Amino acid sequence: MLLLQLQTAGGLAEYAVASTNLTTILPPTIPPDEAAGLPAAALTALQALRYAGVERGRPNQQPKNILITAASGGVGQFATQLAKLANLHVTATCGARNIDLVRSLGADEVLDYKTPEGASLTSPSEKKYDAVIHCATGISWSAFEPNLAEKGKVIDITPTMKVMMASLLQKLTFSKKQIVPLWLSPEGKDLSFIVGLVGEGKLRTVIDSRYPLEKAEEAWAKSMAGHATGKIIVEMR
Repeated sequence: MLLLQLQTAGGLAEYAVASTNLTTILPPTIPPDEAAGLPAAALTALQALRYAGVERGRPNQQPKNILITAASGGVGQFATQLAKLANLHVTATCGARNIDLVRSLGADEVLDYKTPEGASLTSPSEKKYDAVIHCATGISWSAFEPNLAEKGKVIDITPTMKVMMASLLQKLTFSKKQIVPLWLSPEGKDLSFIVGLVGEGKLRTVIDSRYPLEKAEEAWAKSMAGHATGKIIVEMR
């Protein structure tokens, strides 16, 4: 079975065409519904961490303390797990009902985003963040800036025009603290790496809910509401 990453729309289709460099073989040991949650979300998490400076084989140069916002969401769940696999200290934000889940994914500290502490994004251990994987919306730069280390980066996975302008301005003014827009570049080798971690039991897909294809519109509406815990899967039977 092939697992593929589409660069354009068309995921909710019975048939799709993709370049071979965007595909990988799915081992029979990995359930199809778990695999379906991997391509966009897990790859976004992996590449966001790479933007933040997390690379295999560079333990002395990569960030040590990291904040992940919306850690119970589709991308956040993978970012949390991948950050812990890289031996980073992870502070995560989520809603109160998902705190235990996020801890089970490996987070060292978890903040309820609705509390004053969560809104301020301050690490309970008072650590400054070398990087932030920003998977939430509606958080301003002013909330991140005081919590960043001297050369801290905020990797924004859903950058707006305002974020892109702020990033450009920071580069022009040689700011040491920066917000960095993420542009996903799907690659089959990254997908193979992710699938390998799942096969080894080092990474898992948290599934919020499953919908049959005929109810894809309901699944999309739930996704757009922004309160899913993990991935929403559309099944084709």
